Amino acid sequence: MAVWVAREIMPHEGRVRAWFQRARLSPEDIDDVIQEAYCRIAMLKAVDHIDSPAAYFFSIARNLLLRRLKRQRIVSFEAFAEIEAYRDDATPSPEEQAGSHLAYDRMVELIANLPARCRRIVELRKIEGWSHREIADHLGMTEKAVEKQIWVGVRAVRDAWNLAERRAGMRLDLAEHGARSQR
Repeated sequence: MAVWVAREIMPHEGRVRAWFQRARLSPEDIDDVIQEAYCRIAMLKAVDHIDSPAAYFFSIARNLLLRRLKRQRIVSFEAFAEIEAYRDDATPSPEEQAGSHLAYDRMVELIANLPARCRRIVELRKIEGWSHREIADHLGMTEKAVEKQIWVGVRAVRDAWNLAERRAGMRLDLAEHGARSQR
């Protein structure tokens, strides 16, 4: 069983964690859900009925998260709906792949515009997945300082992203207005 888990399940943990991070779960909640998913898998008597280990692992983690959200008193409706509607396709459509690449490139560009120290900390946390403690130890800082830099960096990136979205929306509105006025 341990060999099967190591070979068939563990390689997919990063993908599940990344999805939970995009859903804005705290690192502690992510760790709890992943650990509970491993416990559920470890309790299985056999695994020969599992055709797609990655999908099975994701499904267990997703269902555990949904249960956790249902037990909480205050749950963001959007987050809940997004998690329930999520489909785990191993191969996203070409449009989804292109959109993801464009969004990633845009995000990397926005992060690159941050001040050097803040940029490095955000890259370590958000792109490389380091914990606050690992970053603090690596850079010789306190965890509080790391948290603050992440907060500042993420807020700056989010604000820049939103500004770019508003500008793009304005350009579309102007283009539509111009097309209507020429008719």
